[in-house]
Amino acid sequence: MNQVSFLGVAGLFVIPMIIVLVPIFIGQYYGIYRGNKMPEELQRESVGTAVGAAFALLAFMLAFTFQIATDRYNTRKELLLDEVTNIRTAYLRAGLLPEPFRSDSKKLLAEYVDIRADFANDGTKLNTLLARSPEILNILWGYTEGLAEQDRSSEVYALFTQSVNDLVDNYNHRITMTLEYRIPLVILWILFIIAFLSFLTLGYQFGISGKGSFMINLMLAIVFAVVMFLILTLDRPETGVARLNQKPVIALQKQVQEMQLKVHTNVLK
Repeated sequence: MNQVSFLGVAGLFVIPMIIVLVPIFIGQYYGIYRGNKMPEELQRESVGTAVGAAFALLAFMLAFTFQIATDRYNTRKELLLDEVTNIRTAYLRAGLLPEPFRSDSKKLLAEYVDIRADFANDGTKLNTLLARSPEILNILWGYTEGLAEQDRSSEVYALFTQSVNDLVDNYNHRITMTLEYRIPLVILWILFIIAFLSFLTLGYQFGISGKGSFMINLMLAIVFAVVMFLILTLDRPETGVARLNQKPVIALQKQVQEMQLKVHTNVLK
């Protein structure tokens, strides 16, 4: 992980901690001030009720946001498995095509798999994936157009065309879900505002009761930061912290390499 990405990932943990620590200390000092000035006017029970209500709302927002992040994570996993299946199907159907479409399509699909496997092993190769993948898909689609001109009624050509179309759809869906779709900023802003006010109220309660301490405040901040770190890293797979299991891609690469080796062996014979 390079320095920029490390600082970015660290920020996903540090910023939620600050959002907790700052309001707790502000509320605590203000509670101490109020307790010294007008102790007889303080209503500790009403403050406790307000704290309970605020944290109930905070818990709801955390659960709601976490559900969004996990749903997107599961969707990305399903798209990965669909892509592996679609690539293998396209490769097998390419074997039904006449030459030179057969060999050229298999080579392009093998390269398509290699690009994904390289990215699975090295997340810095994202730009290569984004640049080369559309080129391969465009070439494969050009092959389907050429095959359609030869015989529009061929079921074999239609099957290959459908496989390429599935690959194009799958690529667009994966790029969108991985790099473009995020938890809406308005939800994150509302979550952080609720968290700020909730911990401000809690700090005030600590101040008027005299039960607060630095260690308690720090532990609360760490707990909240860990939960937010999990949510944000699930929502941002490019950080590399919560990456999908790439074993299906690696397994597909080995399968394609074995099939390519058999083809070359048969040609030599």
